Amino acid sequence: MLDVNGLDFAWPQGPAWRGWSARLPPGVTALLGGDGAGKTTWLRLLAAELRPTAGTLTLNGSPAWGTDCLPNPDYTAQVFWCDPASNALDALTGRAYLAQQQARHASWQADELAEHLDGFALLPHLDKPLYALSMGMRRKLRWAAGFASGAALTLLDDPFAALDRASIGHVLDMLDELADHPHRVVVVAGYEPPHGVTLAGTLDLG
Repeated sequence: MLDVNGLDFAWPQGPAWRGWSARLPPGVTALLGGDGAGKTTWLRLLAAELRPTAGTLTLNGSPAWGTDCLPNPDYTAQVFWCDPASNALDALTGRAYLAQQQARHASWQADELAEHLDGFALLPHLDKPLYALSMGMRRKLRWAAGFASGAALTLLDDPFAALDRASIGHVLDMLDELADHPHRVVVVAGYEPPHGVTLAGTLDLG
């Protein structure tokens, strides 16, 4: 479903990677690496938030970039990605954030969202602005949106960080379910693979 072909990327100070090619099938793929290995950069590339210096990304036949060098809406509409460290949307309430995500994702699954709001104990906090929530609570809200999005490509950056034990268990349960999904590619970035989840593949950045 996601084809990566000959991808190069360079920061202004020099090249980071050259010639990366991979085919990511439905299911859960682990993107592994230590601090500074480039996991978040790779997720931003897969989300078409960063533009590679060479190569192509194609999701269900849609290229990530148009001939005008802008992200292709047919590609980005299929992607769930949020930088968990970003505060760009922190003025929104939890409820408004979820409504925004629902508007972005045509395959939004409202019944599943209710399950995640319960599993992450988010219901009492939906009318609070994101800036008033703890880091862990903000991350749980984002992962609830990601799981409910129905997105063909779901990108999760270190999804267990700052979570309580019950919420970690909920994330693992959802990844276990998505491991068998026939139409969704889920990329989970972290130091090690998610425990007990059957993986479709592993990308190790060293």
